Amino acid sequence: MSSPTRRTVLRGLALAAAASAAPLPAFASAASPSAGGYVPPLRQMRGMWIASVVNINWPSKPGLTVEQQKAEYLAWLDLAQARRLNSVFVQIRPTADAFWPSPYEPWSEYLTGTQGQDPGYDPLAFLVEETHRRGLTFHAWFNPYRVSMQPDPAKLHPDHPGRKHPDWIIPYGGKIYYNPGLPEVRAFVQDAMMDAVTRYDIDGLHFDDYFYPVNTTAFDDAAAFAKYGQGFPDLAAWRRNNVDLLVSEMQQRVLAAKPEVAWGISPSGIWRNKSTDPLGSDTGGSQSYDNLHADTRGWVKKGWLDYIAPQIYWYIGQSNADYAKLVPWWSGVAAGTGTELWIGQAAYKAGAAGQPAEWFRPDELTNHLTLNRSHPEVGGDIWYNSADVRDDRIGSVTRTVAAHYTRPALPPLLPRLAHGRAPKRPVLVWAKRGSGGVELRIQARGHETPFQYAVFRLDRPAQPGDFDDAGNLVALVPATGKQVRWVDSDGGGNSHYYVTAVDRVSRQSAPSDVRRAH
Repeated sequence: MSSPTRRTVLRGLALAAAASAAPLPAFASAASPSAGGYVPPLRQMRGMWIASVVNINWPSKPGLTVEQQKAEYLAWLDLAQARRLNSVFVQIRPTADAFWPSPYEPWSEYLTGTQGQDPGYDPLAFLVEETHRRGLTFHAWFNPYRVSMQPDPAKLHPDHPGRKHPDWIIPYGGKIYYNPGLPEVRAFVQDAMMDAVTRYDIDGLHFDDYFYPVNTTAFDDAAAFAKYGQGFPDLAAWRRNNVDLLVSEMQQRVLAAKPEVAWGISPSGIWRNKSTDPLGSDTGGSQSYDNLHADTRGWVKKGWLDYIAPQIYWYIGQSNADYAKLVPWWSGVAAGTGTELWIGQAAYKAGAAGQPAEWFRPDELTNHLTLNRSHPEVGGDIWYNSADVRDDRIGSVTRTVAAHYTRPALPPLLPRLAHGRAPKRPVLVWAKRGSGGVELRIQARGHETPFQYAVFRLDRPAQPGDFDDAGNLVALVPATGKQVRWVDSDGGGNSHYYVTAVDRVSRQSAPSDVRRAH
């Protein structure tokens, strides 16, 4: 059975971009914890993928005006806030093209309908600025080797690198790919992606599960193997080493250029099956190690990633790939490595036509997150894709949010950044009761403005441990200036407020002095 990752769910039809769910008021107070008493962690990845290839999510179709494109993206941010997410993963280089003015590759055809045509603004600059304005983190999603969703090189822009260097590209399976076995190609694709990292204030550099398209000699890299494959036992080992080099070199380049950028990959959910390798999972699905030449387990064990987000797109109890077996397996892989583990969740399957009956269980997705709680290595989830998070066909997303996202959550803090300088402790100037609730006035200390403020509300003075989880966290307020105002519509006369300052990588200051609502 082939792996049901994003490889098999690319949709040719554009999905409408306007969010159907009514968004929560910006920076609204959190709901109360669930009846079961669950208190979410203070930090948790809550992300969603926004796909641009073949206009899956954004833009919903090519050729929209600048204002239409901007309005659509803002609607996706509304959705992220409505679902109490804290991060978006936006595809900005879907097919060896660019959603920014790149000196390496042409403008993406998914913006205007014509590859190389200037869309009239800088989309990436807009995306990053508006995402940060909401207090959300922006992960730039790249596909390293896919060149085109069609097979004819002559249809690429005349200045496309694939036209200038025809030896770099390989048509296969109705698409075109860069040849990962050429050192000059590996260096070029890294340069193309690092251009966005160095020029824009992105928070993360993200790869999906596309590396080699398939394990077959029909993907014709025989000449490159003859030239560079000496010393390898076979073609597969050489291909796997080529992908290893891309991954390890990207890590080093990110660390050298912008060490506070998170670097990670969301691979297919199965590394190898136990029947093939005793280190593998108790599964029977497509193996990324063998079929895509992606040694996903090895990358974690070697410390080459800040995080890994395996796409565990199967239901609990599935015979060939059981979610309840894969999460413990990945938890064991990540344990003790310093690599964060986030789970890719298949919102696209819940209630979708053609899926087995198990995906019509409204509690399937919420049960996934309940299972995750028993594995402390799991630091959160990313949902594929944003349209399915919006559409919520059988109410499964709403149910999951109500059960698990009962409070706001800061994004994860990477272990390698935990000891960096935290923001200065802010000043909570006042907490005044009014007709609309309790108004807080928050003042930054020092010359630097933090990324956002975490607001904690208690019914008594704070005690040790009160800031260790999200039990008392009621809001994350973007720091739009040196001083910000926020109204807690649920605050009362006995409310005790504390505020911490949070920077872009989720480092947190000590709490402010208390202010009691008066």
